[in-house]
Amino acid sequence: MQTVAIAFPIPFEFILFAVTLLGVALWHRHTLAVAVSGAASIALYKILFAGFTTGPGLGGFLSHLAHEWVLLTNLLCLLTGFALLSRHFEKSNVPAALPKYLPRDWKGGFALLAIVWALSSFLDNIAGALIGGAMAHQLFRGKVHLGFVAAIVAASNAGGSWSVIGDTTTTMMWISGVSPARVFEAIIPATVALFVFGIPAARVQHRYSPILARASAHPDIDWVRVGVVALILFLALATNLSVNLRFRPYANAFPFIGVAVWVAILLSARKRRPDWELLPRTIRGSIFLLALVLCASMMPVEQLPLPSWQTAFGLGLLSAIFDNIPLTALALKQGGYDWGFLAYTVGFGGSMIWFGSSSGVALANMFPEARSVANWLRHGWIIAVAYVIGFFVMLAVWAWHPDPTREKNAAPKPAAHSRVAPTRES
Repeated sequence: MQTVAIAFPIPFEFILFAVTLLGVALWHRHTLAVAVSGAASIALYKILFAGFTTGPGLGGFLSHLAHEWVLLTNLLCLLTGFALLSRHFEKSNVPAALPKYLPRDWKGGFALLAIVWALSSFLDNIAGALIGGAMAHQLFRGKVHLGFVAAIVAASNAGGSWSVIGDTTTTMMWISGVSPARVFEAIIPATVALFVFGIPAARVQHRYSPILARASAHPDIDWVRVGVVALILFLALATNLSVNLRFRPYANAFPFIGVAVWVAILLSARKRRPDWELLPRTIRGSIFLLALVLCASMMPVEQLPLPSWQTAFGLGLLSAIFDNIPLTALALKQGGYDWGFLAYTVGFGGSMIWFGSSSGVALANMFPEARSVANWLRHGWIIAVAYVIGFFVMLAVWAWHPDPTREKNAAPKPAAHSRVAPTRES
């Protein structure tokens, strides 16, 4: 079938995506239906009229899905698998023993955020957020302020932004040849941001529901469940390292990490039964995120603006509504970025809206009240402030210095007297 692109001042796919995001913001009780409808409408438009980068019509759409299936399957496996892991962790009674070691006032809440931040530097940020949510649920007796829920998501994303194994985007950089040392630079703004949003969020949580005054007299820790959690995390981490260190050519051919998580869950099911009852709700939340990721992957974005700190800053804001994985892929193809800045912006920027990151969607499955853009912005506005402050502190103390080994791929800079803007590929 011959497809014909319809001419609009703005590509019509963007208009459909914007309407979908607006629907998610306005009808937060029907986010799944809105997201799936949006993905279906964009796919139908591209099948009938615009075509895909992989080809026109239905064949182009199927080829596009074949290109995206690894990412989508990995996300589904991780979101569902780590939801079961967080319940194992909560039932292990380890969170019940934490008040013995955490400060009694707001500093206890901040320490919890710092733990999530540190965990997410070597675990997937979804796991870090869900473990943090499980700890918060017990430490605050089930009364967790929405601002603190948003802070847990922000801590997981900030912690993952400075490690090549802490986030999908930084792992992509590593696979593409970016030095882990250049990604590690993002620890500067990630640390600043943690203090900027973490202290106010911890204070709000302390006023809303203080941390448990003391641990249970004799917390009966289920060490078998602790072992199950450790097994799942170990297999996920070991698979991530093995694939990216020894089998990089195959990294995008199969959802290795997600499958490893589920292998660990099934192997340990004989010892401790997972809470399978969690899966229906978790799967619904996961499909919502997958629909948005699929929408983003179908946007006709072939080139980014010229690499600069302003572009990197803008990409972080865009990451709150636009999947950061294709943005990172385009940046890597283009070259000329300071990868520490980009790792921070695309990694942490999604924290500003609940569906801007996979960890936000995962935690919203645990705390459904988070599924409101208006309430998230109302109670979590400090995260946007932290994003800006962290970025400009890094710019002041570290300065923008593009990676010279990859700058050859960057779009040529116009001459000083030229005012010709970069063109978008057709």
